Amino acid sequence: MTSYSRFGVVGGGAWGTALAQLLAAEGAPVRLWAREDAVVTAINAEHRNPLFLPGASLSPSLVATGDLADLAACDALLVVVPVPFLRAVLADLPAGHAPLIFCSKGMEAQSFAFPIDIARDVCSDRPLAVLSGPTFAHEVAAGLPTAITLAAADTATAEALAQALARPHFRPYVSTDMIGAEIGGAVKNILAIACGIVDGAGLGLNARAALISRGFAEMTRFGLARGAQADTLAGLAGLGDLVLTCTSSNSRNFALGQGLGRGADAATLMADRRTVAEGAFSAPVIAAAARADGIEMPITDAVARLVAGDIRAGEAIQALLSRPLRPEGR
Repeated sequence: MTSYSRFGVVGGGAWGTALAQLLAAEGAPVRLWAREDAVVTAINAEHRNPLFLPGASLSPSLVATGDLADLAACDALLVVVPVPFLRAVLADLPAGHAPLIFCSKGMEAQSFAFPIDIARDVCSDRPLAVLSGPTFAHEVAAGLPTAITLAAADTATAEALAQALARPHFRPYVSTDMIGAEIGGAVKNILAIACGIVDGAGLGLNARAALISRGFAEMTRFGLARGAQADTLAGLAGLGDLVLTCTSSNSRNFALGQGLGRGADAATLMADRRTVAEGAFSAPVIAAAARADGIEMPITDAVARLVAGDIRAGEAIQALLSRPLRPEGR
């Protein structure tokens, strides 16, 4: 079995920094590429990332860089770049055959491509994997117990990467269903915004539970239509991540939804945020992809219209509540 010991992380946001700290916590050398000069300087000089992960102390063995060429010697790369910027960053990676482990969640506009699809276009000679599941960055950085899905096209690659990433408090479960892991991660962010709206509007826990259940039905319909496995969608990368992000204001997506539910304007809320609520970018893309494929996703569609500013929260809630009654399985 191939072993991996020299990890690089592409992306210096909260999740990228947390993953880099996970790998460097016991003194292993880890390289992290960040676009922001302030992030590179703070990590190297102060062993902190106050811009995106305040409060976390970082290992001295974690070294940041603003030059992707500095990752050339890494034998595996965790890619934690927002999907709208992913294609350009992948094109600038140094040549090599190190596996790419995708940790970002979403779908590219126009192409309806997930990260692994983009990678197949840009760097088709590399092994690909997806890391997805119920994780808050600050908890992973602090060493709190976490379980996650690690999916790769073949079991041997998945097992080798999982072995290299595993820590006593960080447990990857192996899968070969990369598309299921990607769809679960992308759709749950949209549903977290919807649950935040329910909370912000004061609609109660009954409504939130109903939305999680009906949202999971949407995720499943969309996933199965695109070749995902039902077990993946019902596992850590799907239902597990859905429960986490739909029940805590620590979720950026849930917090955005809370603001929308209280009547705030989507554009204003997003302009005030330093970190990305990925569901706001994913919602219109996945809603369009679902329409193109004839897949019914009313919650996703409502969130897409909300973040676009086409409707307000009250209108979206009323539209969902007034839908025709139907059997639960549909």
